[in-house]
Amino acid sequence: MTKFRLLILLYFFAQALQAQELNFTVIINSDRSRIQNTDIFNQMKSSFEQFLNGRSWSNDEYRPEERIKGNLLITINDVPQIGFYSATVQVQVVRPVYGTNYESLIFNYADRNWNFEYLESQPLEFNRFTFLNSISSLLAFYAHIALGIDSDTFASRGGNPYFEVANDIVNNAQQSGRPGWVQTQGDRRSRYWLINDIYVSTIYGSIREAYYLYHRQGMDLIQIDPDTAYKNILEAIRLVTEANKLQPNGIFTIAFVDAKSEEISQILKRAPFEIRDEAVKLLLQVDPNNARKYNELLRS
Repeated sequence: MTKFRLLILLYFFAQALQAQELNFTVIINSDRSRIQNTDIFNQMKSSFEQFLNGRSWSNDEYRPEERIKGNLLITINDVPQIGFYSATVQVQVVRPVYGTNYESLIFNYADRNWNFEYLESQPLEFNRFTFLNSISSLLAFYAHIALGIDSDTFASRGGNPYFEVANDIVNNAQQSGRPGWVQTQGDRRSRYWLINDIYVSTIYGSIREAYYLYHRQGMDLIQIDPDTAYKNILEAIRLVTEANKLQPNGIFTIAFVDAKSEEISQILKRAPFEIRDEAVKLLLQVDPNNARKYNELLRS
């Protein structure tokens, strides 16, 4: 084999190793759109999935089985004119738990205000430093949120490089004046406030530490060292509660409990009573809406 041919093979081998990081499913509900021809929504789904899954978002190497799984659930609420859409988006990201077949929901967030334009066969490009359109900005934003949250579960503050890019996307998109990208005091459920709470503000730093404790030092140890795992999960809940005391009902706090409340109520059923008792006291402070679910832990 010639040296040139060997270099070509090595190049393509390296490209194969640097696989795409995401494995997202896009689901579009167009029932409210009053559009009879749904072909445009099939094209939209395919285009959005290709944008998310068909490119490399970092220099890290991901094997196919390591790709981050998630769902993007888009509900089209209105089509005021051809090519213009008003929608809500539910973003869900899951992570495997070490030594099991179980996948833990690590991010569950409802984005309630997204306006965008989409035309048939519209190409989608992304530039970190320039606002190109509302579609590529939103998809790239949540791609980096997913990468950042996932990285935080494996290493303390491991998501910083991805959250930095997500913050740049928001800063660039503010020039559009579109809802969700700009600072609005009356509505904290927005992309602006989400990245502010995750990355810019220091108030919610303890929640990022909680992600690492809960998953890497908690869920990943459940099978091999349950006592340590339960203690770390309890400490993670304590950290979330501390952040909530500093600024109640922050969007990052809500995103955490929306993702973890059901799992916590199931996982802690096997924990010692003193762990369950303390966890319930903390959870009732930060997530009183699920009080009935948490109180069941004291009866099991």
